[in-house]
Amino acid sequence: MNDDRFQIIFAMAIYILAVIAIGLYYAKRANQSTHNYLIGGRSLGPWVTAMAAEASDMSGWLLMGLPGVAYWSGLGEAFWTAVGLCIGTYLNWLLVAKKLRIYSHLAGDAITIPDFLSNRFKENRKIIMATAALFILIFFTVYAASCFVAVGKLFSTLFKISYIYAMAIGALFVVSYTFIGGFLAESASDFMQGTIMFFALTVVLISGIFGAGGFGTIVNKAQAIPGFLDIFSIAQPRIVDGVQLTQNDIPVFDKPIRLDWLYIVSTLSWGLGYFGMPQVLVKFMAINKSENIKFSRRIAIVWVIVSLTAAVVIGITGRILFPSAFLTSSASENIFILMSTEFFVPIVAGITPAGILAATISSADSYLLIAASSLSKNIFQGIFNREADDKTVLRITRLTLLIISLIAMVIALDEDSVIFRVVAFAWAGFGATFGPIMLFSLYWERTTRAGAIAGMIAGGTTVVIWKLLNPLGGIFKIYELLPAFVISCVVIVVVSLMTKEPSEEIKKEFNLVKTYKAV
Repeated sequence: MNDDRFQIIFAMAIYILAVIAIGLYYAKRANQSTHNYLIGGRSLGPWVTAMAAEASDMSGWLLMGLPGVAYWSGLGEAFWTAVGLCIGTYLNWLLVAKKLRIYSHLAGDAITIPDFLSNRFKENRKIIMATAALFILIFFTVYAASCFVAVGKLFSTLFKISYIYAMAIGALFVVSYTFIGGFLAESASDFMQGTIMFFALTVVLISGIFGAGGFGTIVNKAQAIPGFLDIFSIAQPRIVDGVQLTQNDIPVFDKPIRLDWLYIVSTLSWGLGYFGMPQVLVKFMAINKSENIKFSRRIAIVWVIVSLTAAVVIGITGRILFPSAFLTSSASENIFILMSTEFFVPIVAGITPAGILAATISSADSYLLIAASSLSKNIFQGIFNREADDKTVLRITRLTLLIISLIAMVIALDEDSVIFRVVAFAWAGFGATFGPIMLFSLYWERTTRAGAIAGMIAGGTTVVIWKLLNPLGGIFKIYELLPAFVISCVVIVVVSLMTKEPSEEIKKEFNLVKTYKAV
């Protein structure tokens, strides 16, 4: 092993040891109860809440998927996706965070999203709980797989080892410390990882701009690529046998695809996904005081705007610096890794890829923990064995975490998976399944249990069906989140109006949330 490689490994090892130390530190508190293991006893401060919510949301997609899209096809799709996410982040914190913190406390002190929805509608037969838990299991398993793909690509690229071995090593690390430390470990490490991600993005961005000769040089060269800097177009690499054609080591592009208003609205709809993201919503539920939400919101929106902007510009800059380094869509997601290793001395180069590892871990641990809790807490205890004690539920949670991880690793065996596309599907699934019902639960008193069930099923199944029909083109090329979200909203309203009004108990609790300030 050469000295450069050793320094990179050393820097990343320090980071990994820090994450393990966090897990061990919180292990005792996590083992005290499922309340501590799954939601940290509602004790998160505003800084940790904000950074943990955003770090667990963005995942390796932020440092690999989004720069990869910008590198491969230019500004168009990446720009509108980022704008939609910025708007969605702000609105989610503004409209959902405080109300959900208060309502989840009043509604039986709910500690998971299925818990909250079930308690919100006072159901005896836990159909809402089971439906929500099953959708969480399905989509979070896919989400976790995307994280394992990211860490596999990272280790494989850095250390020149087999992708399969790299992916397995990364997955085992994530599973180990989540298994030990639970929600508090996950949230505390997410705070650290959010900081590392922010540092890595800004340092790589600034270094890349200077390395390319300045921002003006980047713009001038990028404009020479047809449609590359046009936010209303998508650049089209000329593909031959799955690989971009080059001439004299210069990549060849065909005429760009012009974006119509429907595509732009469809891409902006990424922002709708935030209303249904369990890994973000559960952080809202876990903050220590609802009055701290406003401060957390400011931290979160600054982090998101800077990070998304940096990720997109890194992709554009990378195409100028290394025009033919990556000739497939999947390979282009390694541009951040290449730039970080090219511009820094090895010890610093080890810190910047640690940002990718941080992003991946901060999401994977959340996905695995929430998916495991949906089966143990909501299905096992909530439906099949209501008398199960806390220790039994903890054991089932950890067993489920291992099983889900194995399934996700099997899905992640395909190293040609494009992280951006895998995440897009799971994001749409959560956004359409939980986003509409979350908003209606918090803001429309007339929402009924039947409407909630029908809306979740309609949203989740529409995402799957629309994705299967996507190759047909036409209207089905629209990002599946948009039609699924709209259909779910319509179904919730129609079914709620067709069924009996909520009970007085439900109405009373709904109205109490408006004035309740004691949490």
